[in-house]
Amino acid sequence: MLTMEILNLLQWPAMAVTVTAAWLVGSNSKRKRHWGFWVYLLSNLLWVAWGWHAQAYALIALQFCLAAMNIRGARKTDTGDKGAL
Repeated sequence: MLTMEILNLLQWPAMAVTVTAAWLVGSNSKRKRHWGFWVYLLSNLLWVAWGWHAQAYALIALQFCLAAMNIRGARKTDTGDKGAL
């Protein structure tokens, strides 16, 4: 039962990590933006864990799509590509 409670509470750290990632990605600092993409990936993992527990399969699919976009964004930040997203 304790494991179930912990998994139920996982949505709150996942939300906090997502908000932190959004703040970092919105920074003027390239370094902070880069870290923001990695923090977003952490939030994707947290949401997948919570979604699996909650049987929220659409949320899990969304997190995989968002993770792919985060990886794409991180690569563009690394290469300095200013082209169309």
